[in-house]
Amino acid sequence: MMRCLPKSVCDTLLFSFRAPDHMHDYTPPNTCSTPSECLPLSQWNETMECGSELAVDTMKKELKSRAILADCSTRMRSIVSFYFCYLLCLCLGIACVVFVSIWNSQWRGGFAWDGSALQFNWHPVLMVTGLVVLYGNGAVLYRIPLTWGQNKLPWKLLHAGVMLLALLCSILGLCAVFDFHHTNSTPNLYSLHSWIGICTTALFTTQWVMGLAGFLLPCSPMSFRKLLKPAHVWMGGCILILSIVSCISGINEKLFFALKGTTNGTMPYGNLPPEALVANSLGVLIVAFGLVVLMILSNQKWQRPEPRSEDLGYSPLLQDDS
Repeated sequence: MMRCLPKSVCDTLLFSFRAPDHMHDYTPPNTCSTPSECLPLSQWNETMECGSELAVDTMKKELKSRAILADCSTRMRSIVSFYFCYLLCLCLGIACVVFVSIWNSQWRGGFAWDGSALQFNWHPVLMVTGLVVLYGNGAVLYRIPLTWGQNKLPWKLLHAGVMLLALLCSILGLCAVFDFHHTNSTPNLYSLHSWIGICTTALFTTQWVMGLAGFLLPCSPMSFRKLLKPAHVWMGGCILILSIVSCISGINEKLFFALKGTTNGTMPYGNLPPEALVANSLGVLIVAFGLVVLMILSNQKWQRPEPRSEDLGYSPLLQDDS
């Protein structure tokens, strides 16, 4: 679509292109018939010829289309970045479970539930699987863009179910180590690792119960949910950090106890035997997994969009979008 300029402007442009150099200081006559013709471009919709209103509308539509395309491109890049990080999170989580299982099955003798050292081997496997891997994946569940345009209730139930499974694994892991200590007359809760671990599990239990009461029970008031949500999110990140610290300290403590080098026929930890390499690699994987999860949780662009004000009207019980 051709965009036409006022005749006075066209005369000026034609003269400046065609006139000799010594005549460029010539001022063409003012052909504005009214003051409005000499106003800026914002007033041209009143004075332009050749369908100028249509030209302005076309320009506005083009600018709006460009803005929409730019916004779509930005959102697409953000979604692709999220799924890349989410895939990395899944791979690191699987690697953590594989490494802790290989470590305790190949170098620690396997698994049993008879009060022997083989029963203790369940403790690191269940704690890493529950407190770290399942917990981290449950925490980022709401950030998946696929869930944003759907009813939130199924994802609430899935989130609560994954967290409950993580909590059960953690409690079972504690039962394994306490029963082993009781059978072998070993004192409980004397190390810093045990203190951090028991506090983390207690906070996790409290977090799950409060989440159930605040976000799933239909009798919980909306004001309580709004008050609980920031604390729930903040405490979730703190529990993940404490879980990572607990697992790292537990791996290090186990290696110091197991790799003495003189009393049990193993190579000392200081010589970095293969078992130490696998266990240290497990610790690095746990830290990497936690960093990826925390990055996903801290990115504002990947937060689930809040419902619009017009969508906050009446909805059946257990189907709200809070």
